[in-house]
Amino acid sequence: MIVVTGASGKLGHHVVRMLAQKVNPKEIAAAVRSPEKAADLKALGVEVRRADYDDAASLDQAFTGADQVLLISSNEVGRRLEQHRAVVAAAKRAGVERLVYTSLLHADTSGISLAPEHKGTEEAIRASGLSFTFLRNGWYLENYTEQLAPALKHGAMIGSAGEGTVAAASREDFAAAAVAVLTGSGHENRTYELAGDVPFRMPQLAAEVARQSGKPVAYRNLTDAEYEAALAGVGLPAPVAAMLASADAGIRRGELTDASGDLRRLIERPTTSLEQAVAAALK
Repeated sequence: MIVVTGASGKLGHHVVRMLAQKVNPKEIAAAVRSPEKAADLKALGVEVRRADYDDAASLDQAFTGADQVLLISSNEVGRRLEQHRAVVAAAKRAGVERLVYTSLLHADTSGISLAPEHKGTEEAIRASGLSFTFLRNGWYLENYTEQLAPALKHGAMIGSAGEGTVAAASREDFAAAAVAVLTGSGHENRTYELAGDVPFRMPQLAAEVARQSGKPVAYRNLTDAEYEAALAGVGLPAPVAAMLASADAGIRRGELTDASGDLRRLIERPTTSLEQAVAAALK
């Protein structure tokens, strides 16, 4: 039995759907906080189980009979480490053979504000004695392509990444890597640095959006403080604004790019290109 936590989230949804095409759906359990919101997953033939990172009893029930658990990181930044430790403890109690974790690119050395909780989770998993695989996911292309409306409206994209490059890939790419690890062999106690094949700079992103949309779009570079203030000014919660500014600082330092080719090898195809991602978003 493969249990996927966070299965109703965007990444988890991709993983469950792809898994159901590769293994018997009856061997998959979608662990979600609100089962009533996962009717579409249930329709695939997978079992939907309630799992709340803050409820140990629910985790024990969700992991019953699990051979593998895919821990998709919590979206509660600042509380992730505590929640992830609860998942690790439950996996240990359940006798799970392997815990697969979606971490962050270069989690052990990155200065991005998201990194410490990921690094701490990796350390907790190692300390548990469980067999593991760490999928250190890079930045999602959707972080940009799902936010194109304001850029097209105002003719500008803002950020503080400067001339730094980001090797982003699609959620589908990262989900495919997770499926490859969950259904393949030889991945025990391995760490994979997952990033897109072709890094790009923010001016390149703006130029590609302009080219495909036929509308003028330019990139405007700000300081970290200016970018964080601008994000907060359009309604983003302060912690999210700070995190995104921290990520752009990481891009300047080269922390969201990687040339290992791990992602391409796992999914056995090229990663989604910037051009493909923009085209899909503009449809």
